[in-house]
Amino acid sequence: MPSVPPATPDHPLALLGFAPDAARALRQLGLIAVNVPTDDLTHVMDACRTLKFTGALVHPALEAAVAAAVTPDTAARRAGRVDAVAFSGTAHGVHTLADALGDTLGDSGYALRGASALLLGLEAADLGRGLPLTRLGLSIVGVGAETISDAERVLRDLPAGVRGYALARRDPSVQSFAERCDLIVVTGGPLPAGVLQPYHTLADLTGQASTGSSGATALDLTALPLHRLSHQLAHATGQRFRPDTLAPLLPALH
Repeated sequence: MPSVPPATPDHPLALLGFAPDAARALRQLGLIAVNVPTDDLTHVMDACRTLKFTGALVHPALEAAVAAAVTPDTAARRAGRVDAVAFSGTAHGVHTLADALGDTLGDSGYALRGASALLLGLEAADLGRGLPLTRLGLSIVGVGAETISDAERVLRDLPAGVRGYALARRDPSVQSFAERCDLIVVTGGPLPAGVLQPYHTLADLTGQASTGSSGATALDLTALPLHRLSHQLAHATGQRFRPDTLAPLLPALH
């Protein structure tokens, strides 16, 4: 991670796409944050570097657009999205979801290494949210999308050594594949009826899925946004904040 100076009044933090409340909320951390324009992102990035901003936080709605206006790291390039930028030398962008997922799963005690998983979403865009999990030790991954072509697009980004299978989420083969899995990951759309079994663990990245009466275990991912914000701030400001101290800020940053 590039070394950047802490955010001070002379070196503020840029906010891209957030409401004005976000800047006020960040003052609780002693950070001076400024909402900046978003109409010409390449020009805005250049201006932020010239004005000596330490970095920028990026609203989810702009993550794909910002990725095209900065130099992304490997994880951000794979995701096609950037959620934090550091202005040290070049405008260096990162996508912190993988690190945040790793921290959250570490807290939960769930062991991914060697496990098999089924990712269920609607299209390649939302299924990409589950891809960071495939880099944490999974051995076999099924990808269920509305169309086989979308599932196949996601498979291209699986890390080496992970066996992947493309599935149409409405096909009965999804049920058969799920029966051989340890982990069910929902990235978009409803959870198909009958997929969850008592031996499954559910990782819901949508906040909408439920284990219902299946007897499955749900991973507690409530701390994921806190870990992610902690990583974003560390990259964009050079300062580290404990995730549990960031909870009061979340409503203003979403």
